Amino acid sequence: MDKNELNEEEMRIWNMWKGSFKRIFGRVVKDMSENTGLSEGDFGVLDRLVQFGNGKLRQQELADLMDWDKSRLSHHLTRMEKRGLVLRKPLDRERGVEVIITPGGKSALDEALPIVSKAIRKHFLDQLTDQDIESITTLAERTKTRSSSSCKET
Repeated sequence: MDKNELNEEEMRIWNMWKGSFKRIFGRVVKDMSENTGLSEGDFGVLDRLVQFGNGKLRQQELADLMDWDKSRLSHHLTRMEKRGLVLRKPLDRERGVEVIITPGGKSALDEALPIVSKAIRKHFLDQLTDQDIESITTLAERTKTRSSSSCKET
């Protein structure tokens, strides 16, 4: 068998991992959306604005943090602006646009955070043993390090 091909067991493990993540993530997003009206994208934008920019970021930096292309983010921000969650303003001295969380956006994020935390605990963390947490942490650190170094090589 070619080194680049997966055998049945490897494919089964990959599909289990991927499916488990999608189910857990989907349940967390569903709980959040049903209780707050925010979409996954809304929450991601608001959370990153606060977490990485103290409430404001350049639009390109936000796109990079979201791992979204400029067009996708621009369309999403337009919808969020209409709902009063963010605003955009051109930068005075340089090219680019700054995205700013509004008081309404901050309030929506503050309302969503405990709901998201509860959902993560319910659908993920409460299912884990201490050994599971240790294994997941080790795996995440190892794959992050290896993925980062392989991305730099290409």
